[in-house]
Amino acid sequence: MARVPAAVRNTMSRLRSIRRPRPTTDTPELELAPPPANRWTRALGLLAVVLLGAWLGLLVVGNVRVPVGPMDTTMTLRPSVTGGTKINVSPLGALHLDSHIAPVRLDVNVDQLDPDRSQALVDHPERLSGLQEEVARDVGHGALDLALRSCVAVVAGATALGLAVYRRPRRALAAGGLALTLLAASGATAYATWNPKSVLEPRFSGLLSSAPSLVGDARSIVTEFDVYQKELARLVTNVTKLYDATSTLPAYRPDPTTIRVLHVSDIHLNPASWKIIASLVEQYKVNVIVDSGDTMDHGTSAENGFLDPIEDLGAPYVWVRGNHDSRTTQRYLEGLKNVHVLDDGRAVSVAGLRFAGIGDPQFTPDRTNTPGAEASQELAGARLASSLRDQRAVGTPVDVAVAHEPEAARQTDGEVPLVLSGHLHHQEMEVLPYGTRLRIEGSTGGSGLRAVEGEHPDPIEASILYFDRDTRRLQAWDAIRLGGLGLTTAEVSRHLVEENQPGATRSPSPSPTPSREPSP
Repeated sequence: MARVPAAVRNTMSRLRSIRRPRPTTDTPELELAPPPANRWTRALGLLAVVLLGAWLGLLVVGNVRVPVGPMDTTMTLRPSVTGGTKINVSPLGALHLDSHIAPVRLDVNVDQLDPDRSQALVDHPERLSGLQEEVARDVGHGALDLALRSCVAVVAGATALGLAVYRRPRRALAAGGLALTLLAASGATAYATWNPKSVLEPRFSGLLSSAPSLVGDARSIVTEFDVYQKELARLVTNVTKLYDATSTLPAYRPDPTTIRVLHVSDIHLNPASWKIIASLVEQYKVNVIVDSGDTMDHGTSAENGFLDPIEDLGAPYVWVRGNHDSRTTQRYLEGLKNVHVLDDGRAVSVAGLRFAGIGDPQFTPDRTNTPGAEASQELAGARLASSLRDQRAVGTPVDVAVAHEPEAARQTDGEVPLVLSGHLHHQEMEVLPYGTRLRIEGSTGGSGLRAVEGEHPDPIEASILYFDRDTRRLQAWDAIRLGGLGLTTAEVSRHLVEENQPGATRSPSPSPTPSREPSP
């Protein structure tokens, strides 16, 4: 074999040395020290993965169904710039509370009222006194469950998304840990800035935006209700004084001997009613107050303390049981001084007039009552009419009969000159076929809590009845109507009995009313 020239060998050796890769000792240093811009990009990308994964986790599994009092609610944490609490009351709208400052907002959705728990409150209203503590406990338990579930949700969501994006377990676990750290920091910030007084200053949206104009803000109702009562009573005083000064009805002027009866009804646990009644008693020099029932709402012994102001109203109090008043209520009233409870046709003479009445046979808060309300009302009215005939037979005729339900009151037609009732929550006056005058009173409590159920609050109504002391017959009446909850209107209108109007021919003495057989 021929030998390769030395020059050629040297040339080939140089070429091999040129194609041989250079040592890579510097390559690891270049990989461990990326440019600063790459570090920030990777950090922002990780943060975006963490936030998006945590949000998705909260959406999927980060809500808790919690019973709060009689309501079923769903609590959820949501990302937010300003924090706070949003209470959704579908379909009415929402309440927004500035409860805390943090990058998470608490959403509470009121799903529905639980029928069993709501009925338990109706059947046992004494539980209302502990409802605030119960709600606080329920919210506390719900918040703890929500916190634990939210931790699991954000860690799982961020870890799962990190694994999908980076496909590296260590990077995915880092995303989950960062999510947990951010949630813990948000919770600490919310705890540090928690404002429990925010519930007194809510912001309303949706249909609820009209709530402040109807009921006032929560602070004034909670802390200034006593002032509201006094101002409403003062309004009554001023209006009645103005009425006395500017009355243009000279056809009838009650003289000092006129018997003045204040007719009230359907107070329904409105404490403002006592201030109003006391003002009317003072301004009109009322001789006797007649309450035609439904003073209470549930008739429980827990409500009895509400009746105590009756002793200090400044006039005797004649009362009959309504369908929201129980026998427990009746027994309590029988123990109060200056109170005359009428039932089963019992008659009593007060302030120069003779009254007889009967309690409502129905007690509607008791859901075990059997049907047949109309028949029971007619039977109660027949018993009252029978008692009125007995009173007249022994020479002590009754001047005014009292029954809560108008249907019962109608059964006394022909047995008494005047019968008073309530129940309908609006004022009416009519003369029945056999000559008895029926006066139906409105709600002196503005329908109680029912005042906020309708589009407009119900008015507060009462009447002053004027009786001639000699004939003991009704001569005139003043219908008093005040604006309901949150309103400041008042109206007093005087009405004359037909025979007392100008130009009418008066009977020299009251003619006996024809009798009739009681309804079967």
